Amino acid sequence: MPTGPDAAAARSPAEQNAEAYHAQCEAIERARHLAVAGGSAEAIARHRARGKLTARERIAHLLDPATPFLEIGQLAAHAVYDDPVPSAGIVTGVGTVCGRLVMVMANDATVKGGTYYPLTVKKQIRAQEVARENALPCLYLVDSGGAFLPMQEDIFPDENHFGRIFRNIAELSAAGLPQIAAVMGSCTAGGAYIPAMCDETVIVRGNGTIFLGGPQLVQAATGVVVDAETLGGADVHTRASAVADHLAEDDLHAIAILRAVLSRTPPRPLPGPDVAPEPPLHPPSEIAGLVPASPRQRMPVRDILARLLDGGRLEEYRARWGRTIVCGTGAIEGYGVGIVMNDGVLYAESAQKAANFIALCCQRDIPLLFLHDVSGFMVGEEYEAGGIARHGAKLVNAVATARVPKLSLLIGGSYGAGNYAMCGRAFGPRLMAMWPNARTSVMGGEQAATVLSLVRESQLRGAGKTFEADERARFEAPIRATYERTSHPLHAAARLWVDAVIRPEETRAWLALALAMAKGAPRAETRFGVFRM
Repeated sequence: MPTGPDAAAARSPAEQNAEAYHAQCEAIERARHLAVAGGSAEAIARHRARGKLTARERIAHLLDPATPFLEIGQLAAHAVYDDPVPSAGIVTGVGTVCGRLVMVMANDATVKGGTYYPLTVKKQIRAQEVARENALPCLYLVDSGGAFLPMQEDIFPDENHFGRIFRNIAELSAAGLPQIAAVMGSCTAGGAYIPAMCDETVIVRGNGTIFLGGPQLVQAATGVVVDAETLGGADVHTRASAVADHLAEDDLHAIAILRAVLSRTPPRPLPGPDVAPEPPLHPPSEIAGLVPASPRQRMPVRDILARLLDGGRLEEYRARWGRTIVCGTGAIEGYGVGIVMNDGVLYAESAQKAANFIALCCQRDIPLLFLHDVSGFMVGEEYEAGGIARHGAKLVNAVATARVPKLSLLIGGSYGAGNYAMCGRAFGPRLMAMWPNARTSVMGGEQAATVLSLVRESQLRGAGKTFEADERARFEAPIRATYERTSHPLHAAARLWVDAVIRPEETRAWLALALAMAKGAPRAETRFGVFRM
């Protein structure tokens, strides 16, 4: 068997692509393992010694058997803080409970006692926003020590800080979306308002506590020494204060009560598909061999679609015009969808074509799926004079104001204004994910290094100096390294710039659940702004 360069030459391009792709997956899989594991072994042991289930065990018992769980923000906070905070200390996602699609938010008390870091707050607010857009009831499995006090200025005072969680509970309840809490552990200070503001609340005897000021604060403020159970335990809040409505003996009993409470709401099962589902033309497992090993190579877009869409069929729109963007309608597991997919840099024709297609989908109430592999808009004297900014603005306008459900998936690069035009995070996709090979930043690392190098060269020339080749190389290398690190899917997912990092073979299932969820949500009318003609 050949080895070294000969072995590489003997492998097919698909095999070489798959090898490069799987190498990129390794870091993602290690991060996933850490996120799912939760806190340290010692913290988990202490948790279990109190007779408590872990956050993920609670969710597993809560969900209907053999139903999917679409987790949101699994990799949040990965390698962001000085200490590990797996999954940002809270597990959030969409699942089925008593035949009803719901948003579940479960504090993980094995991670820093379930305290709220800035990204914990951001993640819970994101989960509530997904619930709002898709008209989902919210179930809160509360086990938290409240705000992480050393970072209070990044948690407490601003519009999208801790208080926004409570405001959202009130607004979601006012919108007719049930808000139900189970207090399974500590619930301290501002966090006490989560169960207090919910429509209905369960509390576990012996473990659940609710108080605005814990025993230490009470002693500091009043001099009175009181234990946690006497101050805010289950007996006090179900017998004397009525802060909680139902008394549970343990976690499993609390979950049973939660399910019973939710079962009283009108049923809303997962909406069925528009047409009979079909498998794709080719298996999605082959996509790994299609993803180019080099980011400089173009993604074979139609080959990708043949492995994502039912039957591989795309009813393409303006196939012969504006060819660097592919638009058309198809289905995923029977759910109809409009596809907007890059096949090169965006030109004026591409932007106009995609904007027109988005308008058609809005008129016909067809959800949109944006598949990113874009370096941005074409630049240069000819294109600026031709109004590329004006034509690009049409597409950005259409994406921003479209009110059909929008999903966004980064399958390759997603850079600069191309990210905006393809419904990046700032443009409100219902859900957004990346493949392990995808990258996103204001521009590619190579381009950034070149641009900054040219700026540096110009500065040196102005000072009468030269920019030698070895000095240029030393200058550019850390820029490339920084861009590679900060454009990586782990970096994006850790900061909740995307909701998930998913593998190509998982994509159809992930999209089908997202499309089904969106189908069951109320529709909004699209009103476009002024297009610069």
